[in-house]
Amino acid sequence: MTNKHTLTVTDNATGKSVELPVREGTHGPAAVDISTLYRDMGYFTYDPGFVSTGSCRSAITYIDGEQGVLLYRGYPIEQLAERSSFLEVAFLLLYGELPTHEQLNRFSGVITHHTMINESLKSFYRGFYHDAHPMAIMVGVVGSLSAFYHDSTDIRNPRHREVAAHRLIAKMPTIAAASHKHSVGTPFIYPKNELSYAGNFLRMMFSLPTEDYAVDPVAEKALDLIFILHADHEQNASTSTVRLAGSSGANPFACIASGIAALWGPAHGGANEAVLRMLAQIGEVKNIPSYLAKAKDKNDGFRLMGFGHRVYKNYDPRAKIIREMCHQVLAKLGDANDPMFELALRLEEVALKDDYFVERKLYPNVDFYSGLIYKALGIPTNMFTVMFAIARTVGWVAQWMEMIGEPNQKIGRPRQVYDGSPQRDYQPLEERRSAIIGATEGSFANGELRGTD
Repeated sequence: MTNKHTLTVTDNATGKSVELPVREGTHGPAAVDISTLYRDMGYFTYDPGFVSTGSCRSAITYIDGEQGVLLYRGYPIEQLAERSSFLEVAFLLLYGELPTHEQLNRFSGVITHHTMINESLKSFYRGFYHDAHPMAIMVGVVGSLSAFYHDSTDIRNPRHREVAAHRLIAKMPTIAAASHKHSVGTPFIYPKNELSYAGNFLRMMFSLPTEDYAVDPVAEKALDLIFILHADHEQNASTSTVRLAGSSGANPFACIASGIAALWGPAHGGANEAVLRMLAQIGEVKNIPSYLAKAKDKNDGFRLMGFGHRVYKNYDPRAKIIREMCHQVLAKLGDANDPMFELALRLEEVALKDDYFVERKLYPNVDFYSGLIYKALGIPTNMFTVMFAIARTVGWVAQWMEMIGEPNQKIGRPRQVYDGSPQRDYQPLEERRSAIIGATEGSFANGELRGTD
């Protein structure tokens, strides 16, 4: 990152000025370095949601939302999706370069031979209710890995960091499939070394000890593609959470568990679930016009889920790639009698031709298509966000390793604009009238204190 010029900031109230360096990266907008602003001027900056704040330097992923560009280590996502595999992309994200044939074979072998989980973890699963959400199980089980793998928790040891990264990438599909098996009450399935990363997951997810299971090549290819598209996406909420947790010196397993927790939010990893709920709400093809009208009405609460993106102001490049695969999967594996598939494809067709959505560039995004693919593959809705977590683990560990490896790395400590009560004196209990001023709801505010389980 270079520093080619400065920006002068002047306080109109005092006349005091400060020169702030302007940092330029390889691509994208330059960033004003405000690290000394508080020291020199006595001001914080205020940026809710960090929409204009660069929290770190990174060489992993670049997004140009205006142009619809996504690069992994400089490589366009379109080229990687067409020519690469998920494990090759994983190597690229971790090590910065595409592997040679020998390196990829060695890396794939390492990942394959780390896919088993400790047998004691089975007891851990039994501690969850049978109807526990798989994401709740994922947070707990991944966080517990530090209790089993002490030999890879020294974050200052580069070899420990690498081994932890390999273990997390390798074991995440096994942990995820076991989360599903626990919820349906069928036996856990051990990984099989001769299968691919995606094929192994499908087998662990759907096979039973009582019968043979053959991995469908279309399903395997589709899942590998989705994993590539979801592998990393710059400083999103879950990745930022991993980095913030990691800045405290927490072990890598705890950091990734924190990322899973952040991903669980419906505004982040749960978007493809929301697409299916929306389709269920629309119900039939004949209802599409009325629901499109509702989506255009600012006073109506209905929103067209799976269209548009906070970052991409153009077509989501991942959506262009996954759209074709979605149609292949539906043709091969989709239930021809399932009205939801027909509804989704018709909605896509109508919205892409509607001037309202075209002018606002509200194109279908990756979540619109991934949810349909998952449904066609037979993956239950409560596992959709888990699928996201499997893929994004690669990006999380790459970002974590990059951050830990930085010289003079500091703990993350955002500041705030405090707007609470000014300083006041303590009042004795007998002189107080009301502990809650202006409260309008809630059992405590209404004097109804009740215990809960």
